[in-house]
Order: sequence, then C-alpha cells, then structure tokens
Amino acid sequence: MTTAQKAQQSRLYDVSITVGLIAYGVVHLLIAWIALQLAWGGTSEQASQQGALQELASKPYGTVLLWIVAIGLFALVIWMAMQLIYGNLKTEKKVSAVGRGIVYLAIGISAAKVAVGSGGGGNQKAMTARLMQHGGGRVLIVVIGLVIIGVGIRQLYKAWTKKFTEDLTGGVSRSTIMLGRIGYAAKGVAFVIAGALFAWAAISYDSSKAGGLDTALRTLKDQPFGSFLLTLVALGFACFGVYCFVWSRNAKH
Repeated sequence: MTTAQKAQQSRLYDVSITVGLIAYGVVHLLIAWIALQLAWGGTSEQASQQGALQELASKPYGTVLLWIVAIGLFALVIWMAMQLIYGNLKTEKKVSAVGRGIVYLAIGISAAKVAVGSGGGGNQKAMTARLMQHGGGRVLIVVIGLVIIGVGIRQLYKAWTKKFTEDLTGGVSRSTIMLGRIGYAAKGVAFVIAGALFAWAAISYDSSKAGGLDTALRTLKDQPFGSFLLTLVALGFACFGVYCFVWSRNAKH
C-alpha cells in the first residue's frame, strides 16, 4: 500500500473532506441569501460564488472563515485527484471528477484571494469583450456557452435520475433525496441560463449580455414573475447547501 493510499484511510483525510463539503455548502447558502435579497429588494452584492465569499469576508472572523473555506476546498481537489488515480472510475465518473475538481479549485483560489484582500475572479464581461476582438474569439465564446449549458443539463439530469445518490454511503433518506433533487435542479437552471447568455453575447456581438451566475440570476429576475422565479432558484441553492452538509457526513471516498 502506497503512502497516498494510506493517507486516504486516515482520519485527517476524512475530516478534510467533511470540512470541504461543509464549506461548499456554506458558499451555496450565501449565494441563496444574496439571491433572495436580489429578488425582493436589490443588492450590490454578486449572487455568485464570488459574492458569497465577499459576504463571508464581511462577517466577524471573516478572514479565518475564508481560509477554512479555501483549505477545505483544496482538500476536495485532492479528494478528486485521489479518486482519479486510485478509484478505478469509469470514463463518465472521471470526467465528472475532473470537472468537480476544477470547480473546487477555482472557488478555493477565489477564497484565498479574498482572504488576503486581493479580490478574486475576473470581470467576465471584460474578458468576453477582449475575446471578441480576436479572430475565432466569438466561436470560442459560443463553445464556452455550450459547455456551460451542458453542465447545466448534467445537473438537471442528476436531479431527475437521482444519480447524485451514488456519491453517498449508507441509507439515503427521502429528505436527503429531495434536498439533492431540488438543489441540483436549481443549479441546472442557473447554469443553462448562464451558458445561453454567453452564447448569445457572441452571436449578438454584445459582451454586456455575457456573465456568470450573477448575470443569469439577474436576467431571471427581469422576466415576468421574476422575483418569484428567482426566489424558487434561491431556495433551490439553499437546499443544495443543506444537502452538502448531509453529503459531508455520508461522502463515498
């Protein structure tokens, strides 16, 4: 047995994954809170991972909490790497592990940047505008949009088929399944909207239409009955946050 495999069986490894998934859940709860404020009163905070981290930074001991989030998410990156190396995964699971690892890494880096006061995340509209100035840039933006839409559809698929239960050990309660289905569905809707906005920005040659999760949720609010729709999505993100807490206690390593 290698040193890495022994580490996988250690108590520290288990605790690290637990902390990471709790941190991931907290981020989603904060996104839900900001989205609710956006739905019913407006807020200057971004309804996104970046906005959630900035919100966390404003709390007592915010810097300490941000470092806990960052370290926890980096632990999840290691978890995904271990699964890829030693997990004997099928191709579909390998792709999923890579994608999840990238997400955990990106949020972890953003949390660390916010913790040291250097901000985090780039201006997506500005980056999109720069890409549009280069040949093939619009095609690349459309591809990015389609990839994001694909991620959203994957989230909706997991909600519909309950495939997320494969990540859990032991008996899975009905309430856990309900939290997961609502949470993954809400994330799926948000990703599909974000991806569509990216693609449309390139097609219409208007970088102001591009954006991430915050832009997608603000676009949703601008629709008929938008406040109610955005509230439903916010509650879905909150459900996913709570689901992450359950996942942290029953994660399949």
